[in-house]
Amino acid sequence: MDEFIYLVPLSLVLGIVGLGLFLWSLRAGQYQDLDGAAERILYEEDKPAS
Repeated sequence: MDEFIYLVPLSLVLGIVGLGLFLWSLRAGQYQDLDGAAERILYEEDKPAS
């Protein structure tokens, strides 16, 4: 039972850090163009290998 004294605050801190990183990525625009990269590979012209 003594492990809960360490594990509960640790899990809360890790959850808050994860939520903070997710919110930061939202504000940074990481999820703005989800389909662009998937379609871009289909329509880009190949560059000659030289």
